[in-house]
Amino acid sequence: MNPGPVLTVAGSDSGGGAGLQQDLKVFTVLGTYGSSVVTAITVQNTLGVHGVEPVDPDFVVKQLNAVLEDIRPVAVKTGMLATAEIVETVADRLGRYANKGAVIVVDPVMISKSGHRLLDQDAVDVLKNKLLPVADVFTPNIPEAEALLGRRIQTPEDMRFAAADLLELADCPSVVLKGGHLHAHDPVDILAYKEGVVEITGNRISTTRHTHGTGCTFSAALLVFLARGLGMEKAVRKAKEFVTRAIRGAVPVGKGISPTNPLSMIENDIARYPVIEALEKAWKHLLSFPCRPLVPEVQINLGYALPWASSVQDVAAFPGRIVALEEGVARIRGPAYGASSHVARIILTAMGHDRTCRSAMNIRYDPGYLKRAQDLGYLMAGFSRKDEPIEVKAREGSTLVWGVRRAIEEAGMVPDIIHDSGDIGKEPIIRILGHDPLEAVDKALRLAGFL
Repeated sequence: MNPGPVLTVAGSDSGGGAGLQQDLKVFTVLGTYGSSVVTAITVQNTLGVHGVEPVDPDFVVKQLNAVLEDIRPVAVKTGMLATAEIVETVADRLGRYANKGAVIVVDPVMISKSGHRLLDQDAVDVLKNKLLPVADVFTPNIPEAEALLGRRIQTPEDMRFAAADLLELADCPSVVLKGGHLHAHDPVDILAYKEGVVEITGNRISTTRHTHGTGCTFSAALLVFLARGLGMEKAVRKAKEFVTRAIRGAVPVGKGISPTNPLSMIENDIARYPVIEALEKAWKHLLSFPCRPLVPEVQINLGYALPWASSVQDVAAFPGRIVALEEGVARIRGPAYGASSHVARIILTAMGHDRTCRSAMNIRYDPGYLKRAQDLGYLMAGFSRKDEPIEVKAREGSTLVWGVRRAIEEAGMVPDIIHDSGDIGKEPIIRILGHDPLEAVDKALRLAGFL
């Protein structure tokens, strides 16, 4: 649902990874019209901030008036405000605008990722006394909270106390204290508001290069979700999901800390039909050969994942599997998402090591196939279910994840072939991995000598 236009009041990042440039990307991805007021121009890239030039406060208020009086945004967020004069000007104008029902989100941008100060020291008191009281929510990270409270925050328990103190200090309805800077812990964000204190947990992503602009990405997404009418807790949870996905979906840019990628949120949507189309093409290719010898007792399945797949529902495969028929194969139905948890687990595990390895196929175990794979120069690795830890066996659906990880660790990368010698009641299987389903089918056909 389009909530109406929104506005960011923030600095310009010449590198495009944070500030109003990132805000506008988030607004667009979430289907919202975004406008902007420039408060400062930065000389900035992935290596850091190399210079800041604040905009004249009178010019800032002229921009604000132009947007507020004509476009009339339903929600406004602030980011980098640079000086005490700009903070005071923005606080005065937004205070009057908030009385008309607009949602106000304050991201108290104080220090850049590289350590450059983005808010003058004398502006901090103005921020606390004049801007925060007009906000519906403000979203400090741990260094910003430490600067506002004058004390260290080193544990999740420290965060809970700090969030409650920030709520009192800010004199606004809600505070979200972001915990990404506690590197010894999985990231926990603390929401403090009139309903109480809520911990919103997440899993730390193993990257140190794709975190530029996380605060801007989070607060911009939060603004849109609040503008849509979501309650505070639900909006915060959805904003955290959004920024996590934007970090996971980032593409390396530059030589330093590259930015999050809000566009990854729509890449899956764009790819939904092409994934099905690619599976159909691979199926027709397989069907054109007398490939019954490839079919194991458990039948074949062939899967293909969306670019940023994170669950079984993000992987398409063939419902009912691909079965042997006469000299070739047949299928029960065309490909569909969520059709095979088996092949999906293989692909998702492989994608955890190589995001481009998005397809997998299982075929009959045959030592001759493995010999041909060796002759073709395919990278192979295997696992034995006899080595499977007891605790893994006890967890339903864990064997494949354990086995694929073990094979990848053995190979040092995602191999072309993962072979499984089976166990009592478990058929030996060869699993073929590829970047797309046509590549996986081609590999299978080569192992069988058809190509």
